[in-house]
Amino acid sequence: MAQLQDKVALITGGESGIGLASAKLFVAEGAKVVLVGIGEDGLESAVAEIGEDHAVSAVADVTDSAAVAAAVRTGVDRFGNLDVVFSNAGISGAVAKIVDYPEDVFARTLAVHVGGAFHVLKHTLPVMNDGGSVIITSSVVGLVGFGDLSAYVAAKHGQVGLMRSAAKEVAPRGIRVNTLHPGPTSTPFQDDIEMTATGKSQADAAKDFDAMIPLGRHTTVEEIAKAALYLASDASSMVTSSTFAIDGGMSG
Repeated sequence: MAQLQDKVALITGGESGIGLASAKLFVAEGAKVVLVGIGEDGLESAVAEIGEDHAVSAVADVTDSAAVAAAVRTGVDRFGNLDVVFSNAGISGAVAKIVDYPEDVFARTLAVHVGGAFHVLKHTLPVMNDGGSVIITSSVVGLVGFGDLSAYVAAKHGQVGLMRSAAKEVAPRGIRVNTLHPGPTSTPFQDDIEMTATGKSQADAAKDFDAMIPLGRHTTVEEIAKAALYLASDASSMVTSSTFAIDGGMSG
């Protein structure tokens, strides 16, 4: 039997990158998916690609609690209560020393990552089936520190604290909560971070980052999706409050 047969999964940041790759894999494993994001065109394209029988979308900025609540209702009204929640929306913030870091960008970065994950938890947990799984996309920088990325590093560490608190709260319901920690992954999102951080072209910046990864290359979105599938499925039935790294050894 497929690993997510007859399960319902909600994915934020679902219109592209890790979110879309995970949605496709989840559907291939028997799930229905609720895709939430800020890009209406991307969401519509994703639903068309996956198929309307298996996917529905809703536009929502995760910093807007009411919008998240409405998106959750859209998914539940279409497919029923949730079994998997993949809180995956994010932004990169700025690259700057703390003394020069724009305060508004710092606040926005924490609002998206920590506040957004909080809103997702707040509105999905009441409509999750017992025994379900929550996955929050953190980052390798949620396990280690890097200079010039103070907001992103702080936000990704903050998600770990939120995860650990939530995991304890919902354990009596058999719901598992974990963070997923990708290393540099081949996406336009990561390309932008690397080019900004290095001031180099995409190809040259990628080479610099490859040199920091013990396994010597970027992770693919498909590899991250497989890690998300493991955490979403019953294969990880005794895994909760964990930081699951898929970073080629970068945080080791």
